[in-house]
Amino acid sequence: MASIAKRDGMWRAQLATLGVRESKTFNTKAEAAAWAAKRETEIREGVALGIQKSKTLDDAFRRYEKEVSIHKRGHRQEILRMNAIGRTVIDGIALQDMKLVDITSNVLGKWRDYRLNVDKVLGSSVNRDLNLLSHVFAAAMKEWKWIAISPTTDVRRPADPPPRDRLYSDDEIERICLALGFDQAQPELAATGYQRTAIAFLFAIETAMRAGEICRLTAGDIIGRTATLQQTKNGTKRAVPLSRRALELLALLPEVPAGETVFALSGPSLDALFRKAKLRAMVEDGTFHDTRHLAITRLAKKLNVLDLARMVGHKDLRQLQVYYNESAETMAARLD
Repeated sequence: MASIAKRDGMWRAQLATLGVRESKTFNTKAEAAAWAAKRETEIREGVALGIQKSKTLDDAFRRYEKEVSIHKRGHRQEILRMNAIGRTVIDGIALQDMKLVDITSNVLGKWRDYRLNVDKVLGSSVNRDLNLLSHVFAAAMKEWKWIAISPTTDVRRPADPPPRDRLYSDDEIERICLALGFDQAQPELAATGYQRTAIAFLFAIETAMRAGEICRLTAGDIIGRTATLQQTKNGTKRAVPLSRRALELLALLPEVPAGETVFALSGPSLDALFRKAKLRAMVEDGTFHDTRHLAITRLAKKLNVLDLARMVGHKDLRQLQVYYNESAETMAARLD
């Protein structure tokens, strides 16, 4: 039951309901009584729903990490993202230290604007983090009963930037290979990590495989003209047909036992060596993943759309539009 008393010309309402103690000051007794009645109802409803007002976003992150993230292949990266989100300071307090019940769509709107205007990240990055926050809040609401509603529901999402349409030219491909110590005109057995990176680069252009898929490829995964990817981005196996050029590139790698990786490169090593070579070759605004754009654009000339989708691992045919980047000039030439 709330108590209302007048002090120094103001009306102070105090309540103690189901272990929750709160107080607030108002100009009139009616305002104090209305607030007390509303808060008592909210507290009783919250306890009935299992809402826990003391839980912070960091508490939610840590439980999500132990119960959900740990079962994901990219759980380490997801934990780093949660930590980065939590460190962002909004209205003088780190997001991770805020009570879940105090995080509203307005708070998350301020976080979104900070990321866009201060951190200068792309809208797609903000949307990925909002998706992660949405999953965390959904678990807190539906499974743990820590909150009654998810604040992400009413947050306006920024527009995603247009998809990349970067295609390496033949000259750029040659320069990158030479910077990696590999001459396509006089190919030789790859003896260094740089040379294996060059072959991985060319192999990606030929097969549309992602960097991680190439790095995890083992000798036992390659049978005849097929490479079986045991672990892919969407979590399912994928069999990739290999062209004669792809087989020629694989033949330039030293032989390894069936259980070992063919390219003998880790993802971070491949990325670091490729970045260094790209700088030496004076190739700007290119990533290893851009090989996938070029590969799919080339393969689209050889395969029908269903075969292409199966080869590159797209279940939604619309996704191919993101990667298919044939120029209008080239398509016009085929119309003659």
